[in-house]
Amino acid sequence: MKPFSTQIQSLNPQTDHEQISFLLSCHVFPWDLERSLEFALFRTFAVPSISRLLADTGEFSKRPRKRYDDTELILFEILEHGMNSLRGKRSIRRMNSMHSRFDISNEDFLYVLSTFIFEPIRWVEKYAYRRMTKVEKEGIFRNYLALGKRMNIKDIPQTLESFEEYNLRYEREMFRFAESNRIVADKTIDLMLGFYVPRWLFGLGRPFVFALLDDPLREALNIREVSSLRKWLAKKGLAVHAFFHKISPEPQQPVLGTQRKRPSYPEGYQIEELGTFPSKASEVPQ
Repeated sequence: MKPFSTQIQSLNPQTDHEQISFLLSCHVFPWDLERSLEFALFRTFAVPSISRLLADTGEFSKRPRKRYDDTELILFEILEHGMNSLRGKRSIRRMNSMHSRFDISNEDFLYVLSTFIFEPIRWVEKYAYRRMTKVEKEGIFRNYLALGKRMNIKDIPQTLESFEEYNLRYEREMFRFAESNRIVADKTIDLMLGFYVPRWLFGLGRPFVFALLDDPLREALNIREVSSLRKWLAKKGLAVHAFFHKISPEPQQPVLGTQRKRPSYPEGYQIEELGTFPSKASEVPQ
């Protein structure tokens, strides 16, 4: 059987983008792509119009793990089963139902969608054992282009290059500090650290998370600059991971996010239970 990385090169990004994205996420770069999407969240927190909405729902302060699990499960359902599958359609419907309750601009939708394309590509280029190929990049782009259409996002750039131009221009214009940025970022950092270390080591771990944030993002989150030593150690740790990834065989069984045990749903979940819902008192839950 050919390695999955080799199989991808024989696929057509125009028609096989879902398969390309599945193979990348579940066989070739499962750890790297999941980490990249966690850091993609931080970029959305640097935009006050987005962070205020996230902070106002109360989900990050009251149930950060559930908010994380809901986001991952909806995206993994779509990735693992396909957008045209019954489970994929149910997940997209649940996601659209949540979003429809809030006044979210098309520009913000476009930016969030762009982060799910470019942050995985950039993470792999910086920290994985090899760079993505042109077929892989185009496959990810075409996959999120198709998802964006199902989310009713308008004016999506139709090439990888033009969408990246939008992504970079939006960040230059919209990244600025607001208190809500730091609130949701802090909750997310603590959640991520909790995956790896006990709470009493959070203070030691935070600077290593900060070390992976670029200057415009760090400034928009009001996070202090970290030392060159910590940046070096953080990147060296990722280089060690990449080395062992390179010499290890690709997993033959897919690494499925929907099959992972999650504390938010110890007895399993239904797609229609995922996400946020209107409170009885207000359309925006507090």
